[in-house]
Amino acid sequence: MAKKGPKGGAQSKTKKGGMTVAEAGRKGGLTVRETRGHDFYEEIGRKGGQKVRDLIAAGKRALARGK
Repeated sequence: MAKKGPKGGAQSKTKKGGMTVAEAGRKGGLTVRETRGHDFYEEIGRKGGQKVRDLIAAGKRALARGK
């Protein structure tokens, strides 16, 4: 059985990279920005906003049916 780390996850035998989650997220975000550009973020933001609107409308319809 693998040893457990301080937070309960599997403990790695060697330390790799030493990068925090925040640093990794920033690095990934910068890479996406360089490869896909500003328009990509506009498109996914628009798609996300539309999905939220659809979910809110579906919730309101469900509430109206329940009354």
